Amino acid sequence: MFPILRQIARIGCITEPAPAADDALRVTRQRLDAAMRAKLGRALVIRHVDAGSCNACELEIHALGNPYYNLEALGIKFAASPRHADLLLVTGPVAKNMEVALRRAYDATPEPRLVVAVGDCGCTGGLFGESYASCGKVANVIPVDVAIPGCPPTPLDLMRGILAALGGGDGESIEAAADTPIAPTQP
Repeated sequence: MFPILRQIARIGCITEPAPAADDALRVTRQRLDAAMRAKLGRALVIRHVDAGSCNACELEIHALGNPYYNLEALGIKFAASPRHADLLLVTGPVAKNMEVALRRAYDATPEPRLVVAVGDCGCTGGLFGESYASCGKVANVIPVDVAIPGCPPTPLDLMRGILAALGGGDGESIEAAADTPIAPTQP
Protein backbone atom coordinates (compact mmCIF):
# COMPACT_ATOMS: atom_id res chain seq x y z
CA MET A 1 0.00 0.00 0.00
CA PHE A 2 2.78 2.43 0.92
CA PRO A 3 4.67 1.95 -2.37
CA ILE A 4 1.51 2.91 -4.28
CA LEU A 5 0.98 6.01 -2.12
CA ARG A 6 4.65 7.02 -2.58
CA GLN A 7 4.29 6.62 -6.35
CA ILE A 8 1.13 8.76 -6.36
CA ALA A 9 2.89 11.44 -4.28
CA ARG A 10 5.95 11.35 -6.58
CA ILE A 11 4.07 11.46 -9.92
CA GLY A 12 1.14 13.66 -8.97
CA CYS A 13 -2.16 13.99 -10.79
CA ILE A 14 -2.01 13.04 -14.46
CA THR A 15 -5.05 14.19 -16.39
CA GLU A 16 -5.74 15.88 -19.66
CA PRO A 17 -6.84 19.49 -19.61
CA ALA A 18 -10.51 20.15 -20.30
CA PRO A 19 -11.26 20.67 -24.00
CA ALA A 20 -11.62 24.22 -25.21
CA ALA A 21 -15.09 25.53 -25.95
CA ASP A 22 -16.22 24.68 -29.48
CA ASP A 23 -18.36 27.37 -31.11
CA ALA A 24 -19.50 25.00 -33.88
CA LEU A 25 -20.80 22.58 -31.26
CA ARG A 26 -22.60 25.34 -29.36
CA VAL A 27 -24.29 26.65 -32.51
CA THR A 28 -25.27 23.15 -33.63
CA ARG A 29 -26.75 22.37 -30.21
CA GLN A 30 -28.82 25.58 -30.27
CA ARG A 31 -30.06 24.93 -33.82
CA LEU A 32 -30.85 21.30 -32.98
CA ASP A 33 -32.85 22.34 -29.92
CA ALA A 34 -34.82 24.95 -31.91
CA ALA A 35 -35.51 22.57 -34.82
CA MET A 36 -36.63 19.80 -32.48
CA ARG A 37 -39.11 22.05 -30.70
CA ALA A 38 -40.38 23.55 -33.98
CA LYS A 39 -40.90 20.19 -35.72
CA LEU A 40 -42.08 18.05 -32.81
CA GLY A 41 -42.95 20.50 -30.05
CA ARG A 42 -41.28 18.15 -27.60
CA ALA A 43 -38.21 15.99 -27.07
CA LEU A 44 -36.85 13.76 -29.82
CA VAL A 45 -36.67 10.00 -29.32
CA ILE A 46 -34.18 8.02 -31.42
CA ARG A 47 -34.11 4.28 -32.08
CA HIS A 48 -30.69 3.11 -33.19
CA VAL A 49 -30.65 0.06 -35.48
CA ASP A 50 -27.37 -1.72 -36.18
CA ALA A 51 -28.04 -3.41 -39.51
CA GLY A 52 -24.63 -5.08 -39.76
CA SER A 53 -21.94 -2.49 -39.04
CA CYS A 54 -18.39 -2.85 -37.74
CA ASN A 55 -19.35 -0.80 -34.62
CA ALA A 56 -17.20 2.22 -35.45
CA CYS A 57 -20.33 4.32 -36.01
CA GLU A 58 -21.81 2.98 -32.77
CA LEU A 59 -18.82 4.27 -30.82
CA GLU A 60 -19.44 7.76 -32.23
CA ILE A 61 -23.17 7.47 -31.46
CA HIS A 62 -22.33 6.50 -27.87
CA ALA A 63 -20.09 9.58 -27.66
CA LEU A 64 -23.22 11.73 -28.14
CA GLY A 65 -24.19 10.81 -24.59
CA ASN A 66 -20.91 11.84 -22.95
CA PRO A 67 -20.63 15.10 -20.98
CA TYR A 68 -19.00 16.96 -23.89
CA TYR A 69 -21.81 16.47 -26.46
CA ASN A 70 -24.57 15.71 -23.91
CA LEU A 71 -27.57 15.20 -26.20
CA GLU A 72 -29.71 14.19 -23.25
CA ALA A 73 -29.54 17.75 -21.90
CA LEU A 74 -31.40 18.83 -25.06
CA GLY A 75 -34.10 16.27 -24.35
CA ILE A 76 -32.94 13.82 -27.03
CA LYS A 77 -33.24 10.26 -25.80
CA PHE A 78 -32.57 6.80 -27.22
CA ALA A 79 -35.39 4.26 -27.01
CA ALA A 80 -35.29 0.48 -27.00
CA SER A 81 -38.49 0.22 -29.01
CA PRO A 82 -39.22 1.72 -32.44
CA ARG A 83 -42.83 2.21 -31.28
CA HIS A 84 -41.63 5.05 -29.03
CA ALA A 85 -39.23 6.59 -31.57
CA ASP A 86 -39.46 9.57 -33.88
CA LEU A 87 -36.23 8.87 -35.76
CA LEU A 88 -34.44 5.69 -36.85
CA LEU A 89 -30.65 5.99 -36.84
CA VAL A 90 -29.41 3.10 -39.00
CA THR A 91 -25.76 2.05 -39.21
CA GLY A 92 -23.98 -0.42 -41.43
CA PRO A 93 -24.74 -2.11 -44.71
CA VAL A 94 -27.99 -4.01 -44.30
CA ALA A 95 -27.12 -7.67 -43.85
CA LYS A 96 -29.59 -10.10 -45.45
CA ASN A 97 -30.51 -11.46 -42.01
CA MET A 98 -31.32 -7.90 -40.80
CA GLU A 99 -33.48 -6.91 -43.78
CA VAL A 100 -36.78 -8.10 -42.29
CA ALA A 101 -35.91 -6.74 -38.83
CA LEU A 102 -35.12 -3.31 -40.29
CA ARG A 103 -38.39 -3.24 -42.24
CA ARG A 104 -40.31 -4.22 -39.11
CA ALA A 105 -38.61 -1.48 -37.09
CA TYR A 106 -39.48 1.02 -39.83
CA ASP A 107 -43.11 -0.12 -39.95
CA ALA A 108 -43.37 0.01 -36.13
CA THR A 109 -42.11 3.60 -35.95
CA PRO A 110 -45.08 6.00 -35.79
CA GLU A 111 -45.60 8.76 -38.35
CA PRO A 112 -44.02 11.23 -38.95
CA ARG A 113 -40.97 9.01 -38.89
CA LEU A 114 -37.52 10.07 -39.97
CA VAL A 115 -34.71 7.79 -41.12
CA VAL A 116 -31.02 8.71 -41.00
CA ALA A 117 -28.41 6.44 -42.62
CA VAL A 118 -25.09 6.70 -40.80
CA GLY A 119 -21.60 6.10 -42.15
CA ASP A 120 -20.29 5.16 -45.57
CA CYS A 121 -21.72 1.66 -45.22
CA GLY A 122 -25.21 2.95 -44.44
CA CYS A 123 -25.07 5.54 -47.25
CA THR A 124 -23.47 3.53 -50.07
CA GLY A 125 -22.94 -0.02 -48.84
CA GLY A 126 -19.28 0.78 -48.19
CA LEU A 127 -16.74 -1.93 -48.84
CA PHE A 128 -19.41 -4.58 -48.70
CA GLY A 129 -21.83 -3.23 -51.32
CA GLU A 130 -24.53 -5.62 -52.49
CA SER A 131 -23.75 -9.32 -52.34
CA TYR A 132 -25.22 -12.67 -51.36
CA ALA A 133 -24.94 -11.60 -47.70
CA SER A 134 -25.66 -7.87 -47.93
CA CYS A 135 -28.50 -5.72 -49.28
CA GLY A 136 -26.07 -2.79 -49.47
CA LYS A 137 -27.10 0.70 -48.43
CA VAL A 138 -30.03 1.38 -46.11
CA ALA A 139 -32.00 3.08 -48.92
CA ASN A 140 -32.20 -0.29 -50.70
CA VAL A 141 -34.45 -1.55 -47.88
CA ILE A 142 -36.32 1.48 -46.43
CA PRO A 143 -36.70 5.13 -47.48
CA VAL A 144 -33.94 7.34 -46.09
CA ASP A 145 -34.41 11.05 -45.29
CA VAL A 146 -30.78 12.00 -44.56
CA ALA A 147 -27.45 10.29 -45.19
CA ILE A 148 -24.41 11.09 -43.03
CA PRO A 149 -21.22 9.97 -44.80
CA GLY A 150 -17.96 9.25 -43.04
CA CYS A 151 -16.13 6.23 -41.75
CA PRO A 152 -17.15 6.86 -39.04
CA PRO A 153 -18.80 10.29 -38.95
CA THR A 154 -17.89 12.46 -35.97
CA PRO A 155 -20.43 13.09 -33.20
CA LEU A 156 -20.76 16.69 -34.44
CA ASP A 157 -21.57 15.36 -37.94
CA LEU A 158 -24.18 13.07 -36.37
CA MET A 159 -25.75 16.06 -34.62
CA ARG A 160 -25.78 18.00 -37.90
CA GLY A 161 -27.38 15.04 -39.68
CA ILE A 162 -30.13 14.82 -37.06
CA LEU A 163 -30.59 18.57 -37.47
CA ALA A 164 -30.91 18.15 -41.25
CA ALA A 165 -33.51 15.40 -40.74
CA LEU A 166 -35.54 17.72 -38.53
CA GLY A 167 -35.39 20.41 -41.20
CA GLY A 168 -33.36 22.74 -39.01
CA GLY A 169 -32.08 25.08 -41.66
CA ASP A 170 -31.03 24.80 -45.25
CA GLY A 171 -28.67 22.02 -46.33
CA GLU A 172 -26.08 24.47 -47.67
CA SER A 173 -25.39 26.07 -44.28
CA ILE A 174 -25.17 22.64 -42.66
CA GLU A 175 -22.78 21.38 -45.34
CA ALA A 176 -20.68 24.54 -45.13
CA ALA A 177 -20.29 24.06 -41.38
CA ALA A 178 -19.44 20.37 -41.61
CA ASP A 179 -16.19 18.73 -42.60
CA THR A 180 -18.15 16.17 -44.62
CA PRO A 181 -21.29 16.91 -46.60
CA ILE A 182 -24.56 15.93 -45.00
CA ALA A 183 -27.30 15.84 -47.56
CA PRO A 184 -30.95 14.93 -47.52
CA THR A 185 -31.43 11.97 -49.84
CA GLN A 186 -34.87 13.10 -50.98
CA PRO A 187 -35.66 16.53 -52.48
